[in-house]
Amino acid sequence: MALLLFLLLISLFIIGVPIAFSLGLASAVTVWHGDLMPLLVIAQQLIASVNSFPLMAIPFFILAGYLMQGGGISQRLVDFSNTLVGSMTGGLAMVAIVTSLFFAAISGSGAATTAAIGSILIPAMLSKGYPGGYAAANQAASGALGVIIPPSIPLILYGIAANVSVGDMFIAGILPGILVTLTLLLFAYFFAKANGLGGNEKSSLKDVLVAGRKAILAILMPIIILGGIYGGVFTPTEAAVVAVAYSFMVGFVIYREIKLSSLVDILKQSAVTTAVVLSIIGAAGLYGRILQRLRVPDMISDFVVSAIDSPLLFLVLANLLLLLAGMFIEAAAAILIFVPILLPIAIGFGIDPVHFGIIMVVNLAMGMFTPPVGLNLFVASQITNIGIARLTWAVMPFVGIVLINLMIISLLPFLSTWLPSL
Repeated sequence: MALLLFLLLISLFIIGVPIAFSLGLASAVTVWHGDLMPLLVIAQQLIASVNSFPLMAIPFFILAGYLMQGGGISQRLVDFSNTLVGSMTGGLAMVAIVTSLFFAAISGSGAATTAAIGSILIPAMLSKGYPGGYAAANQAASGALGVIIPPSIPLILYGIAANVSVGDMFIAGILPGILVTLTLLLFAYFFAKANGLGGNEKSSLKDVLVAGRKAILAILMPIIILGGIYGGVFTPTEAAVVAVAYSFMVGFVIYREIKLSSLVDILKQSAVTTAVVLSIIGAAGLYGRILQRLRVPDMISDFVVSAIDSPLLFLVLANLLLLLAGMFIEAAAAILIFVPILLPIAIGFGIDPVHFGIIMVVNLAMGMFTPPVGLNLFVASQITNIGIARLTWAVMPFVGIVLINLMIISLLPFLSTWLPSL
């Protein structure tokens, strides 16, 4: 039955069935064929998988991201980042990375970050002579910061699936997120230097202060959200509601760029995105329930523990598995499928659950800009009108950079565990 469940899922993926339907159909057929449980349990489990208070943070963070995108926040962040690093060699590429860092801490979504920042900066990079493939790949990789830098939807999902504090997961993502950002900035500098791509005109202190004043409300948002969580003022779920209220006030009342007519479109986009994400979560929860019913996690755990006696070897194999899974499975589904399988083994080897969660999320972040289902790559492709085949080659250096970061994060647990331990 376990083999049938796995083969059905892979077959549905191959023929292009959407992820949520693939998970649901594979689960339903296995339940029916193996008479594992009453079919009514399928509907009950789909509801139970999304009937969680912490999961309420997801639709609110999604809505906050769309409100920020429609409220002029992204343009102000671009302008501010441009005054900080725009004059350096490779300045525009660095602006894309730094702005993505700021926006990631607001939206919590890699695809939203890629769309909001890429629609502004990719055309600007092309006009300055940057190769189209590099411009798109740089933005797709930078957008992946949205799932490493808190608040992050995958970090929320991991916290729920692993029964780990979401607040701890948020703060654990800060140092790894900064590490990935710095290495992307270094690559942008050396790429621009090798290709003769200079920066913009140097900004004066006045320009920095003026741009900073205009962007201050956007910069304050993650400080308020994360400060409120760690200060015990509100929970991560309540923080998502605060994010919506704050972004609406900034975009509608202060900046006045959100109109009533555009608000309807923002709500529609948020509803559609939320429906897609929660459908995947519900179906993945059902799939995971059947895996547990078939004792697949226990069998894999027993095999791994008997065959592997080194935590380092386990981390290498787990990274390879997650890297491969991230290429084919959306991050939300991958977390809910693999946490019950891999986390008990990791704990058995003495690996901290928070540390393992960051390893998992960074792996799946890389999956967001690797084919065949890298969502960020598709968003960047639409902006530049460059085919996925060409972008696949352009994004390979960025995959290598994140792989190096992943090795560092895996081998140095304190990067993930030091801040939560304070």
